[in-house]
Amino acid sequence: MYPHWERRPEKMGEWFEALVALARYLRGPDGCPWDRKQTSKDFAQFAVEEAGELVEACETSDNAHIAEEFGDTLFCLLALSAAAEHEGRFDVTGALERAHAKMIRRHGHVFGEHEAETAEDALRVWQEIKKEERSRKDSET
Repeated sequence: MYPHWERRPEKMGEWFEALVALARYLRGPDGCPWDRKQTSKDFAQFAVEEAGELVEACETSDNAHIAEEFGDTLFCLLALSAAAEHEGRFDVTGALERAHAKMIRRHGHVFGEHEAETAEDALRVWQEIKKEERSRKDSET
């Protein structure tokens, strides 16, 4: 039996963990044959499709539809991470850590020494930091 069915999550973090566990469970021996067959590349394509549906939903004023499409997109991304984990490519914890570090780094006007008074200034700082990161990455290869 799927362990997260025993108790309904209450907090956001618990819901996130339950959704990660569900994506992993569906790929397991007691899960779904279709989910097990999909690769991370397959789930990436599904995520793109769901993200398109999310964009369409955001163009409406139907908040329930937006929330549904957001959840579908998030689940596809977590299913992608479950497949990637199975393939030995990466795991969701590592991806979350990297995303967190990148967002802190790219917001140098909030967490660093850069200054930004306007949205345009913030975008300029973001682009400068991104350019520096790419330049460093290119010089390492």
